[in-house]
Amino acid sequence: MDAKSKTPPNITPVQEAKLLALQQENQRLKRGVEELSFLNDLARAIGASTNLQQIMQTVVHRALQAIHASQGVITLVDAKAVDPTRTLVRDMATTGLQQPFRPNEILLGWMHYHKMPLVLNRPHEDQRFRDVKWDHAIVSLVCVPLIVKSDLKGVLTVYNKKDGAGFTDDDQRLLAIIAAQSAQVIENARLSEEEQTLFRMQEQVRLAAKIQFDLLPKTAPQISGYDIAGKTIPAQSVGGDYFDFITIDGNRLALCLGDVSGKGLPASLLMANLQATIRGQILSNLSAGECMARSNTLLLRSTDDEKFATLFYAILDTAQHRLHYSNAGHNDPFIFSPSRPTPQRLKTGGIMLGMLPDFPFQDDAVTLQANDVLLIYSDGVTEAADKNGEDFGEQKLLELARENLHLSAAELVDKIIQIVKTHAGKTPPRDDDITVVVVKRA
Repeated sequence: MDAKSKTPPNITPVQEAKLLALQQENQRLKRGVEELSFLNDLARAIGASTNLQQIMQTVVHRALQAIHASQGVITLVDAKAVDPTRTLVRDMATTGLQQPFRPNEILLGWMHYHKMPLVLNRPHEDQRFRDVKWDHAIVSLVCVPLIVKSDLKGVLTVYNKKDGAGFTDDDQRLLAIIAAQSAQVIENARLSEEEQTLFRMQEQVRLAAKIQFDLLPKTAPQISGYDIAGKTIPAQSVGGDYFDFITIDGNRLALCLGDVSGKGLPASLLMANLQATIRGQILSNLSAGECMARSNTLLLRSTDDEKFATLFYAILDTAQHRLHYSNAGHNDPFIFSPSRPTPQRLKTGGIMLGMLPDFPFQDDAVTLQANDVLLIYSDGVTEAADKNGEDFGEQKLLELARENLHLSAAELVDKIIQIVKTHAGKTPPRDDDITVVVVKRA
C-alpha cells in the first residue's frame, strides 16, 4: 500500500499538508526521544568510570552506533608540545577489517583553528584539503572538537557511513552533542591520569631521595684529637653533591666532597656511581692522586661525554696529622691556622673526573697543626645569589669561617649553611646543592 492509499478519503489538500507536517513532527520528536535516551545512556556509561581509556572506548563505540559509521577515533591534543597541532591518538574503533584511519595533520590543524564541526562527504574533492593524501578507503567523515572552557582538548572523528551515503546535518549535530557531553568527562579523566602519573613520579623521587640519604654518612667519625662534621642540602628532592667519610684503618680516614654534573634524579644516579667508584679504590692502598686517576678512568667508561664530576679527595693520617689530598677540579678547600694570617688553599690535583682519559692526577700533603680548621664546600655555597643576583662569594665565606672558628665542627657547618640561605632569602635557587665539611684538629 503506497502513501496515498493511507490518506483518508475526502481529505482536503490543506488537511493533507497538516497531516504530513504532523507526521514529520512526530518523526522528529521520536528521533529526539531516541537521541535523549542515547545521550542519557552514554552519560551513565562514561560517568561511572575514571579510566581514560575506557571512557574514550565507550564514546567512540557509542558514536559509531549512533550515526552508523564504520570507524572512529579520539585524538587528544598534546597541550605541552611546542607544536600546538601535535596530538596523541589515544583510542580508535572499527567495525570492519580495513586499516584503522587517523586524522591527518592538516585536518587537525583546521580543527585547531576553527574549533567547529566539519563534514566531508567527498574529502578527495574538497579544495580546502587538496594537499591531503587521503586513504582511498575514506569516503566520508565527520570531525567534531572536544572543547573545555574554550580550549580544544581533542577531536572526535568518524569515518564512512555504513549505508554508503554521506553523513547528514543530523549526524553532525548528534556527534557534536556527544563531543560536548564527553569533553569534560574525558578531560577530568585525563587530569586524573596525569595526577596519578605525577604521584608515582613523586613517590619514585621520594624513594630515590631516601636511598641517596642512606648513602651519605649517618654520623661523623669520632676520632681522638679531631672534630669532624658534614652536611648537604639538596636544591631539589635529590641532589648531585656527595660527601663521605671512610675508615681505612686505625690511623687513616678517607674523606671527600664532590659535585656531579646535572641535577635531580640523573645527578643522584651519577652521585651514587661516583661514591661506588671512590669506595672501590680506597682499600687498594693507593695514593690520593692514583685514586683520582683510577676513578677518572672508571667514570669515563661508565658515563657519556657530557657527564663529569668535581671531587676533593683526601686521606687523613691521624697519627702523623698529615692530610694527603688530590683536588679534581673542585672548589679549593681552605685550611685556617692560628700560625698563618691567610688560609691555605688546597689546589694540587687535576681536571674534573670523567673528562679526559689517562689524565695524570697529582697529589700533595700538608700537616695539620693544633687548632687548624679544614673547610671543604661545594659551589652551592659561594654561588648562592641574593635578590639582586649577587653571589655569596668566596670572600664572604672566608670571613664567615674566620669569625666562627671557635665553634665546633657541626656548629660551623650549620652556621655557614644558615648564613648562605639567609643571603639567598626567597630568591629561587640556581639548582645548586649546598654541602659543607669541616675538620678541626684540637
